[in-house]
Amino acid sequence: MRIILAPMEGVLDHLMRELLSSINPYDLLVTEFVRVVDQLLPEKVYYRLCPELKNNGLTKSGTPVRVQILGQEPGWMAENALRAVTLGSRGVDANFGCPAKMVNRSKGGAVLLQYPELIHDIVKAMRQAVPSEQPVTAKIRLGYEDKSLFMENALAVYEAGATELAIHARSKVDGYKPPAYWEYITEVRERLPIPVIANGEIWNRDDALRCMEVTGCDSIMIGRGALSMPNLAASIKGDTPYDWATTLRLMIHYSELETSGLKATYYPARIKQWFSYLSREYPEADDLFREIRIHKTTEDILNGLKLAATKLAPMKS
Repeated sequence: MRIILAPMEGVLDHLMRELLSSINPYDLLVTEFVRVVDQLLPEKVYYRLCPELKNNGLTKSGTPVRVQILGQEPGWMAENALRAVTLGSRGVDANFGCPAKMVNRSKGGAVLLQYPELIHDIVKAMRQAVPSEQPVTAKIRLGYEDKSLFMENALAVYEAGATELAIHARSKVDGYKPPAYWEYITEVRERLPIPVIANGEIWNRDDALRCMEVTGCDSIMIGRGALSMPNLAASIKGDTPYDWATTLRLMIHYSELETSGLKATYYPARIKQWFSYLSREYPEADDLFREIRIHKTTEDILNGLKLAATKLAPMKS
């Protein structure tokens, strides 16, 4: 079994990757996307998005990190793919799944699922540019407005020479609404000779096992579930899921990392966003969020977390 952490734009930055990889046995982490338009981006763009590049493409805990790029022009995607691996990325991933309206309006992400030929050309150009020992991978959804081209898009990725394919088992129009249509992944996995990674609606160990049973995949990718239950990957592999007290201590640790970093000004929005995921697994998270959501400063929010932690027993430093 391989477990991969999904690339969640605006959520899974390098600090969250660092935190989650320190408590989970992830096999691979994929970054938020680098937006490629009409140029070879400077190295500083890659280092800013993926500081793990300065550590040979590894987190501090030793988990490999792969840069994801998003764009629609094969030549520039190829040049930037080569730059990513040259700087230390553990392979490079192409984003054909982002459902964001702003991204789709600029002809990036899931909108490309309407054009299998273009997907093929992008992946082929990336594969030809990147050294053969480096993986070139892609992540797709089942389609844009419908799922009619799901197999054509999967074949386009494979025939272009991709190493493996991750599939979010929904269309762009489906968004993130349940259910995930795992049976489509089954068809792709049976058709393609390359590894296929299943993604969508994996919130706990039972979901993961059922997904693998339905799809026949031995690799899964988790996204929102990884934030809803912070040690989800570890629990899928047999560990006990974190209780609320342990999760709250983890949030305080994350808060201390965020507030000491370059993105400290984003902390209030980030921590409140995390609460929205945690409330699915922990009723206590919803209660605490109601208390701290009125706070606008980092100091007040962090003090609120610490106060809540002191009320939980037993507590360990």
